[in-house]
Amino acid sequence: MASVVNSSSSNLLKGLDYSVLQQCMHCGLCLPTCPTYDETKLERHSPRGRIALMRAVADGELAVSKTFGEEMYYCLGCLACTTACPAGVNYAELFETARAEVERQGVLDAPKRSFIRYWVVKFLFTRPRLLRFVGRTLWLWQASGLQSLARRSGLTKLLPANLRRLEPQSPAIRAKFSHQLIRPIERPAPSPDVSTKPPRRVAVLTGCVQDLAFSDVNRATVDVLLANGCEVHTPPVQPCCGSLHAHNGDLASARTLARRQIDLFNPDDFDAILTNAGGCGSHLKTYGHLLHDDPAYAARAAAWDKKLKDIHEYLVEIGFRKPASSAPAVTVTYHESCHLCHGQKLSAQPRAILHALPGVELKECAEAQWCCGSAGIYNITQPDTAARLQERKVGHVLATGAQTVATANPGCHLQLENGLRAAPSTRATPRVAHPIVLLAEAYRAETATANQA
Repeated sequence: MASVVNSSSSNLLKGLDYSVLQQCMHCGLCLPTCPTYDETKLERHSPRGRIALMRAVADGELAVSKTFGEEMYYCLGCLACTTACPAGVNYAELFETARAEVERQGVLDAPKRSFIRYWVVKFLFTRPRLLRFVGRTLWLWQASGLQSLARRSGLTKLLPANLRRLEPQSPAIRAKFSHQLIRPIERPAPSPDVSTKPPRRVAVLTGCVQDLAFSDVNRATVDVLLANGCEVHTPPVQPCCGSLHAHNGDLASARTLARRQIDLFNPDDFDAILTNAGGCGSHLKTYGHLLHDDPAYAARAAAWDKKLKDIHEYLVEIGFRKPASSAPAVTVTYHESCHLCHGQKLSAQPRAILHALPGVELKECAEAQWCCGSAGIYNITQPDTAARLQERKVGHVLATGAQTVATANPGCHLQLENGLRAAPSTRATPRVAHPIVLLAEAYRAETATANQA
């Protein structure tokens, strides 16, 4: 989301439109909403404090140092501050630019960090076929029982400390990925109503982690769209959206991946281009800004932004059909993905879908908009703070007594599942599910009932 800046500027922050840096009024309304400030009560760990540091760098009063870099990466990037800000400060642009400058100057460079960034961020996540190969290898490790054997035998204790900590958090990889579950083009069943308009033509983005670990969510997304009269286009091989790269200071890769997406999905061919992952969607809606000075892509990127919709947003816009099936009573609570509610400003739409589900009682969760600690790769880079946020979130979820917790982002989903599984509780662990999966299940139950009749 960060601006493209004049290459002659001494640093990327100095190259920003200065009004962006001046917008902050230092009013402090962001402070109570910031998880890192709440953790430490230190000004430098607040949005206001970080903006002051960025402005000092832009003014040449402060050097980009290791301390500055560590502070920029201590930020979750949850964007809760943007919801609270009365001045409309574009914090996402500021912190992504700051991180890009940290990477440009290499103040955090270290052999291990550089190795991981290159092979994971720049290499693996820019090659979807290779990513699927790695995912298939991980699935074989899990499905063969080798993972369970390694855990039971204590072999995982031989791993380096960081990998030993991360191994239990690894996602369960699906036996089938999105392209094995979804045909490139799927059309809705013919309607008996001859006056029905031609089906809406939409495209579905399958994502990276979503494709490997939550392909069922992608299948459910297509099923829901078909049930609402849409013709669905889902290319079998799709690039990463680039959010991982933009949020971690690699704007060049983010732009490259944005161009690949636009080449694959011509915005003029579709009524809407749909995403079901909150974090991805927040970035996907900024291609127009990301490529605004690219003469070959600027106009197409602007058209892309107009067509890109979150799945909940789109369903509410078109007046989705409420399922008519009967269902046993179930209590559901909702955890809001930070980038869905703060980045995309979508909070009512997922709730509208949950309220439409037969038999569902929606119980609001305390601090539903407070970050769960996943925040992209934050639970990897800042495990202690992420763990405390996870524990806080899980406590609120369990306090609702809900049988299901709905959330619309793969990182949040994994963070909640891992936290709930580890939490001491006297009752059954709540199920974690995407709202669209719950809606698809309701449509399937409706069809099953009709077939029985």
